[in-house]
Amino acid sequence: MTDRFTQEILAARGEIVAAPEMDERPYCRDRNFGLPPALLLGAFAFFVAYLAVMWVGFAADGLILPMVVNFVFVAAFAFVPAKWATMKPEHRAKALDWAHFRATGIDTATGQTPASEAITLVLLLPACILFWGIATTTIAALV
Repeated sequence: MTDRFTQEILAARGEIVAAPEMDERPYCRDRNFGLPPALLLGAFAFFVAYLAVMWVGFAADGLILPMVVNFVFVAAFAFVPAKWATMKPEHRAKALDWAHFRATGIDTATGQTPASEAITLVLLLPACILFWGIATTTIAALV
């Protein structure tokens, strides 16, 4: 089964080590996600449009509360990161402006990505979700 290890046993086995020294927290330097706010608002707009399509397409008294909860969650997923980017950052990195974004693009894990491809990468999934919602409500209306 399991045994409780005391500090002495762990020290004898050499499993207690000192915590690593950290001068700064590198993961907190840039809290703005490296994208212009307009692009993130565009993704938010696609999700809200999807919820609106589903609300109108499947209007029923029993769906009022679930749809309100969905809207609250989508709003939270948009506004919490926006607020987090401005909460006492150690390094005041400004959000990427649109002109600089169009000129340089963004740096991704696979290398530098032009702005047009970055826009496609960010907005493709929300757009597909919206079109799926439109197709679903259209099929439901025709049946």
